[in-house]
Amino acid sequence: MRVARARHENESAWVLHARAYRETSLIVEAFGRSVGRVALVARGAKRPRSELHGLLQAFQPLALTWTGAGEMKTLVKAEWTGGAALPSGAALLSAFYLNELLLKLLPREDPHPALWDAYADSIRALGERGNRVERADRAAQAGVLRSFELTLLAELGYAMTLTREGDSGAPIDPGRSYHYAIDRGPLAHLAEPLPEWPPVRGSTLIALASGSYPDPDTAAEAKRLMRRVLDHYLEHRWIFSRRIVQDLAALDGEGDAA
Repeated sequence: MRVARARHENESAWVLHARAYRETSLIVEAFGRSVGRVALVARGAKRPRSELHGLLQAFQPLALTWTGAGEMKTLVKAEWTGGAALPSGAALLSAFYLNELLLKLLPREDPHPALWDAYADSIRALGERGNRVERADRAAQAGVLRSFELTLLAELGYAMTLTREGDSGAPIDPGRSYHYAIDRGPLAHLAEPLPEWPPVRGSTLIALASGSYPDPDTAAEAKRLMRRVLDHYLEHRWIFSRRIVQDLAALDGEGDAA
């Protein structure tokens, strides 16, 4: 018996990555609001006269239609839905960082509408930053990334404990030092913490929970904590966009957001 080919119409989506496939086609990793991450073959998309030519770019809101019941679908139509400025400069690298996190942590065809909304909001916020490099704009970019990282972990079932101690359940004391145990949350300062438990101040945990970073030291410590936690779930797979951001920041003598 022939199995009917499923068809998905006008899915609100973003392109996370596209790579060449054969001579004229592309394989596209897209993030749809109601379906999650999907792999699509865009046949003939590299031909200049193709209706898909030039549309399948990252950070552009699209409506996608595809068919297929297997792991690899066939893209039928793509329409640009517009309405958002493209990230550029340092904000563009931060946007690529978000894409890498999704590609490496989000399973295929696992719907996360709240995460999709958070991603869309993050891309739009980064687009509004443009090429501005003032310290306030770099801090705002970092805040966007921390918020998305926390949402991503929560949606994947790894929500971080930020407002209460992991052992006693007591409220976090902003004046106290903790070590963050990935599977338990913040633990009061220990005589012999495990090496994989990063140190963190209570004030930084509260800043992460509120999304407000009162000073550069707090923002930097929040970034270090999030890197350690994400590296754990990434199983130390390399994030290439993070390395590029670090290298550029070193050249400029400035801190990076990712």
